[in-house]
Amino acid sequence: MERLLLEDLKKWKDKVDRKPLILRGARQVGKTWLLKDFGSQCFKDVCYINFEQKDLLGAMFEGTLSPRRIIEQLSVYHGRKILPDETLLIFDEVQELPRALTSLKYFAEEAPEYAICCAGSLLGVALHEGTSFPVGKVDFLDLHPLSFREFLMANHEEMLIDYILSGHRDLKAFEEKLVDYLKRYFIVGGMPAAVLKWLDTNDYFEVDDVQKQILSAYENDFSKHAP
Repeated sequence: MERLLLEDLKKWKDKVDRKPLILRGARQVGKTWLLKDFGSQCFKDVCYINFEQKDLLGAMFEGTLSPRRIIEQLSVYHGRKILPDETLLIFDEVQELPRALTSLKYFAEEAPEYAICCAGSLLGVALHEGTSFPVGKVDFLDLHPLSFREFLMANHEEMLIDYILSGHRDLKAFEEKLVDYLKRYFIVGGMPAAVLKWLDTNDYFEVDDVQKQILSAYENDFSKHAP
């Protein structure tokens, strides 16, 4: 599914004073998918690092947080040389390894030529005691569930969107269609998994099952942090 935030990511890539990026958003709004899609469209290579494998990756971020040393070791892990402006580094679940978050400060200061995007639970990051958050050394973007416009795009209604955005005031011919889509959007919502299930099945009961699974996952995530 196309996400409008992709254009903001492209603008970030071309910024002269680009810093490592943290993509904020609730769980399961599609942060990882969007970053991988961005990487495949705008870079020659993507190095995806999931810090849930912290037992394997933790040693790379011990001791000095020299960007050169980290890049060298990540290149070996990736199996290909990580090149400035050609490779997108994706740090996923970055809250699982707080020193990886701290390393962004050194990348911003000493190696800004590397393109680094992070995704993860900022709730988890905030609750890691002793974590040195790289204040002023990172850029932020926020990803939300699909908007109504993105919902229409997912339903292949680009021509309808273009007609509305072109400024036409005569929408009476499309009023019934728009209201019908809006009612569906109220029920399905904008979580990507729920929208995909709707597109695949057109079954509200199956969509409801997906929504319940998402809520259950949220409750499990809360339990990891709540005393």
